[in-house]
Amino acid sequence: MPYLSQMLSRPVVDADGKEIGRINDLAIQTGEVFPRITSLAFKGPSKTPFMVSWRKYVSNYDGNRVLLNVAGHNIRFSYLQPDELLLARDLMNKQIVDTQGLKVVRVNDLKISQSGPQMRLLGAEVGALGILRSLAPWFEKLVRKGAELLRRPLEENIIAWNYMELVDRDLSSLKLSMTHKRLNELHPADVADILEQLDPQQRVRVFDYLDAQHAAETMSELEEEYQTDLIDDLSETEASELLASMDPDDAADVIGDLPYEKAEKLLWLMGVQDSRRIRSLLGYREKTAGGIMTPEFLSVLEDTTVTETIEKLRAERESFPAVSYIYTVNSQGVLLGALSMRALVLASPDTKVHELAEKDLITAGPDEDQEEVADLITKYGLLALPIVDEKKKLLGIVTVDDAMEVLEEEHTEDLKIAGASSSGRDDDPGSVGVLLRWFLRRMMWFVLWSILALMVVMAGGIEYFVGALALAPFVLLMADNSVSFAVSDLLNYGGSSAKATLGKLFRRNLILTLAVALLGTILTFALSGALNVTAVDPGAGDMLQSNAALLTQAQTFAFISEIRDACIPAVVTACVVTLSSIFVLLYGRRLLDKGKEISNTAIAFAVMLGALALQFGLTYLFQMMQSL
Repeated sequence: MPYLSQMLSRPVVDADGKEIGRINDLAIQTGEVFPRITSLAFKGPSKTPFMVSWRKYVSNYDGNRVLLNVAGHNIRFSYLQPDELLLARDLMNKQIVDTQGLKVVRVNDLKISQSGPQMRLLGAEVGALGILRSLAPWFEKLVRKGAELLRRPLEENIIAWNYMELVDRDLSSLKLSMTHKRLNELHPADVADILEQLDPQQRVRVFDYLDAQHAAETMSELEEEYQTDLIDDLSETEASELLASMDPDDAADVIGDLPYEKAEKLLWLMGVQDSRRIRSLLGYREKTAGGIMTPEFLSVLEDTTVTETIEKLRAERESFPAVSYIYTVNSQGVLLGALSMRALVLASPDTKVHELAEKDLITAGPDEDQEEVADLITKYGLLALPIVDEKKKLLGIVTVDDAMEVLEEEHTEDLKIAGASSSGRDDDPGSVGVLLRWFLRRMMWFVLWSILALMVVMAGGIEYFVGALALAPFVLLMADNSVSFAVSDLLNYGGSSAKATLGKLFRRNLILTLAVALLGTILTFALSGALNVTAVDPGAGDMLQSNAALLTQAQTFAFISEIRDACIPAVVTACVVTLSSIFVLLYGRRLLDKGKEISNTAIAFAVMLGALALQFGLTYLFQMMQSL
């Protein structure tokens, strides 16, 4: 089967055997699953472009040239039709949406099926082979042969035409059966994943093809930064209509991230009812139950019958969120109970809803932390949790999907704290890159110590810093552990700035610091005792039988002395880095509050470097004081 890159620039020969031009492009009719090649575009003498009907004039393509069935002077030229597009111009090297793999890819080549004179487009080659083929066919063959010899053959990566969406060119004037219509058939979460891979201009262009309801649902699935960017790229009228179509809690989240003037303008352009629902949520603090609840719920007075309740349910607008519970309230809106849809359907028509309602309800206040609310929903297996004020008046509900989003958000934050990625872009666990990152993180202390030792030796400072080098691994491991403590605190306490929490963590670190200082003191006295024993042993001279033995004793004495002198700077440094984990904790919390990721590796590297600088600086000062 030929590829488009193999056909371009091939000769076009008429029935008399005369070359009349070179293939420049092929046109397809887009309204088919595997579109037919409908027109041949070629360049004639003096680079003049021509286009002819494939069905009418092409006899065959033999792999080297296109053969026409008429003489050149009998050809009648045609034009590109509204439902046609050119493969090289409109698809080659363009971005497309793979609606099966749900990702944005680049077209490197196009595969064509041939059956006699008829040819059809099968799909796009988006893999490495297409790039190699476009560079040079012989280069592609060479790489293929090499890969086969290594028993790692390169495979084609073809996306069928019926799974392709075009994003690089405005095709709104075309009557397409595939292009852009398929996006409306995808789940909004899948469309959001695709939009996030596009640049802003393409994102708006594709977003315009979604119907109003699908666009609103897709907007709710986008990440916050993409929501804000998309709102900025839409006109104020379009943006206000889109936000009005969204669930109020999702719309409030988007508006809350906008500048005040723009937010007020969009709310003013909405209808009064939509604006009031959204404004009622904007007053609650971020990451609270009030911030994620929706004011759209179904409540009825306690003396309402089952029949009246069902009629009220039928009267709700179509875009009303899925109803899981019916809430019973009194005339002041105070929550009295709740009943499930199952209980409502199975009850007799004249039954009062208060007879069916469950009175012992799990509720939460609007100022409670969103994570605690999500935990309540998962703990008790609820589909929705009512949010009430201090007077038990029903304000809204938090649905299970909102709870899942909160838990996912908290999980993502925990991954950021732990230095992991939630994007799903991790390499193969067995790859060299993953192994290298693991080694650098786990053995960073050894790498730094090795580099430092090499630098000290090359600088001729080994006689001054031999003790410090011997104790540097201890300092580096303490620094690494201090960062691990801070990361653990972020995971367990969320980096809370409450005085009680910080005080508790500081006291724990202080106890660890005192323990390190005590162990360091014991080690220093032990080394001092060893030096005294070596220096005053009266039988040492009789036991030594040679100058070599004397030299060995002197070297041992000097080494132990260096270790003893280096203990104080090392212990002081270890105590400092142990206490510093509380500051690492505060720094990490500050980064998270700004929406930035925390690199566990980068922080550990910085703390280790600081620890080494402090240890060697103190060692140098200690030696200077001894020499005075």
